[in-house]
Amino acid sequence: MTIETLDDKTAAAAFRRLVHHLRHRTDAQNVDLMGLAGFCRNCLADWVAEADGAMDRESAREIIYGMPYAQWKDSHQSEATPEQLERMKASVARNAG
Repeated sequence: MTIETLDDKTAAAAFRRLVHHLRHRTDAQNVDLMGLAGFCRNCLADWVAEADGAMDRESAREIIYGMPYAQWKDSHQSEATPEQLERMKASVARNAG
């Protein structure tokens, strides 16, 4: 089985679980997610907006964050350290596109 063979219902359920998990884990900073995996909540929002085709970026972010992005940022985002930014830069450089 490959990811392409998953039915839409299963894929959607897994995606929703990921989003709920990220909403719960506000301690997982976007810069750390980028540093480890090369993607973050904002990337997920961009992918949602791209998949929809008509959704704007802020609406997609609200879906992912469960609130307006500015509100989440004020409540949960801390200032990135130089080390976090360097890890993020190196990780993003590994992304295929």
